Amino acid sequence: MSDVTGRGQGHQTSAQVVEQSNREEGIARAGGSPVTHERPEDWGWHAEAGKVGRIVGWLFVLVMLSFLVGNHEGRVEDLWVLGFALALVVMLLWDVRRRKNAWRSR
Repeated sequence: MSDVTGRGQGHQTSAQVVEQSNREEGIARAGGSPVTHERPEDWGWHAEAGKVGRIVGWLFVLVMLSFLVGNHEGRVEDLWVLGFALALVVMLLWDVRRRKNAWRSR
């Protein structure tokens, strides 16, 4: 390496080291700006799937229970399917209870 910046000879660039608040220093190209924090809401995520997500959850439980019908001989698969379906039912019922007791449900 030929200089303090860690770049060897022949690797000249117009980038410069930029100090960023609450982050490590970064490299920004000439005319560029440092990275800013982007909130998830800026990209369209608003924390809950809503009523459609809950309906899809119950439909998924039905689909998982339909896996019990088939030509498999062992019952180990049935136990796993029932376990995952039961876990999903518990989460959905917990969500119903949470929304019912919430100050403002969505």
